[in-house]
Amino acid sequence: MIVSLSNLLKQDIKGKVIIFETDTVYGIGCLYDDLASVKRIYEIKHRESQKPMALLCSSVDQVKSLVLNYEVGEPYALKYWPGALTLIFNKNYKIHDSITANQKTVGVRIPNSEIAIAILNQFGPMVVTSLNLSSEPPIIKFEDALIFDGIADFIVIGKDLSGIASTVYDPMNHKTLRVGEVTIE
Repeated sequence: MIVSLSNLLKQDIKGKVIIFETDTVYGIGCLYDDLASVKRIYEIKHRESQKPMALLCSSVDQVKSLVLNYEVGEPYALKYWPGALTLIFNKNYKIHDSITANQKTVGVRIPNSEIAIAILNQFGPMVVTSLNLSSEPPIIKFEDALIFDGIADFIVIGKDLSGIASTVYDPMNHKTLRVGEVTIE
């Protein structure tokens, strides 16, 4: 169902998969503790279960509630969030192994998108990955996101985006895992 942001914010999204714009590409996501919907995202994308997904949060408090070692990433979070930087942290017990492909770490970011932040403020942290079929380029145009109408539960009306992926950085090992919009200095 195609909805405006204001209509989505009135919905109950438990058990639902949502498509919405972030600051980089369109994302497909669900509540982080909704494992049936996490499984649906893997199925919709034809994504291998060995590929972890990331979390989007609206605040540092949300991030701290899900990770064990926020302090290692804090200097980068203070400098680049909200923005296109995904930081790798040790996950806590709240993050299920199916989200992280059985890894002890999880990628987290706070996007610089009013729509994404409004959704995350309303519903809490979400598992989100780029909207595309695995091995295809991420979707950056709203019109292209509509091919998932009837597959996802909600598609939030949005604009066309830049398409530059977030940088993925592991502050524990001082390693850039994916080069994207942000350059770590």
